[in-house]
Amino acid sequence: MHTNNIDKDSAQIMAFSSSKSYITNYNPIIFTFVAFFLIVSSSSSSSSGLDSGSRIPANQTFRPRHELHKLKRIRSYLRNINKPAVKTIQSSDGDIIDCVQSHLQPAFDHPKLKGHKPLEPPAERPKRHDLNDSVSESFQSWTNNGESCPEGSIPIRRTTEKDVLRANSIRRFGKKIRRGVRRDTMSSDHEHAVGFVNGEEYYGAKASINVWAPHVTDQYEFSLSQLWVISGSFGNDLNTIEAGWQVSPELYGDNFPRFFTYWTTDAYQATGCYNLLCSGFVQINHKIAIGAAISPRSSYNTKQFDIGIMIWKDPKHGHWWLEFGQGLLVGYWPSFLFSHLQRHASMIQFGGEIVNTRSMGYHTSTQMGSGHFAEEGFRKASYFRNLQVVDWDNSLIPLSNLHLLADHPNCYDIRAGKNNVWGNYFYYGGPGRNSRCP
Repeated sequence: MHTNNIDKDSAQIMAFSSSKSYITNYNPIIFTFVAFFLIVSSSSSSSSGLDSGSRIPANQTFRPRHELHKLKRIRSYLRNINKPAVKTIQSSDGDIIDCVQSHLQPAFDHPKLKGHKPLEPPAERPKRHDLNDSVSESFQSWTNNGESCPEGSIPIRRTTEKDVLRANSIRRFGKKIRRGVRRDTMSSDHEHAVGFVNGEEYYGAKASINVWAPHVTDQYEFSLSQLWVISGSFGNDLNTIEAGWQVSPELYGDNFPRFFTYWTTDAYQATGCYNLLCSGFVQINHKIAIGAAISPRSSYNTKQFDIGIMIWKDPKHGHWWLEFGQGLLVGYWPSFLFSHLQRHASMIQFGGEIVNTRSMGYHTSTQMGSGHFAEEGFRKASYFRNLQVVDWDNSLIPLSNLHLLADHPNCYDIRAGKNNVWGNYFYYGGPGRNSRCP
């Protein structure tokens, strides 16, 4: 997976003299609208999952009947989700990457895709308004030894029994579970520092996202940085397409930042999933494994790396395509998956989110971004840069009215600015628990 190494000259340009800071002090109607989305879109991270003490050793001969039944169901699920491989790669970070023939990937289990093959790339991509950029490229950990999947196949991170056992159930595994909508963001266990635009018709979005490895203190918490493409009434018909990086010990079993995708068409109730853990997203690229670790990562006050993400709607066929890095097409979400997003998006959102379970009785120390507040700036705080949206003419354009929201600003905050090198950008994040965030 490609990451971008930001030229150190950029540091001299990222002064905050022209930046602005927003927390929650603006139109209450917009705040309620965004806060409602943030709660609906939050994933369940309750601590009711199995801990290591409740897992069943593989060599244990006597098991209660209900445990045997659960294992039987899990193994049946794994046989369905893990497709036959033409090649298997053992990654240095512990992942197993299966190279699966592209027409056998999970997407083609969908009734509307059975018997199909991946589409050819769209003839036209959004017309670019790229700014000057100085980057170096790197790959995912599984490619570090020169390994790759052959043409005609795609790399898929193998799902293991341990992966599923960390979740509370097969139904929950790989999904964002809606536990009821609370309109008061302050009472939620999901906390955000985000920028968003709304009020127009959007046909895609693009951003470069700084990559870190934030510390996540509880197995049932996560820290992510992503962009959202959103449409719907923010009720049961909410449609979203999401991509970015996340640290999720529950989903992956470690603390590595991993490239991920998500989609839903009914507010996270029955449809959609992370990565390729259900039928839906169609991958066409044989170099990128969705769900695999990103390498290298940024370090405090040293080299910085970011990843480019673009999602856009092909004007000819209507499918939503995903581009990674410097022009690598990953794949697409077929338009028939969605209701409102068959037409266009009504909101684009960028930023960070964490889960705060308060498992110790006080605010979590799970970090967002780099774990440092926005005011520290380049090489210290995490950033999004070159924020753009795709308009009706399939052109990338700068943001015209970026709103910022930090719903727990003493724990995680956000500051934005604009210049000729990074275009629209913001710094965001924080350490979580501190003297002002007990």
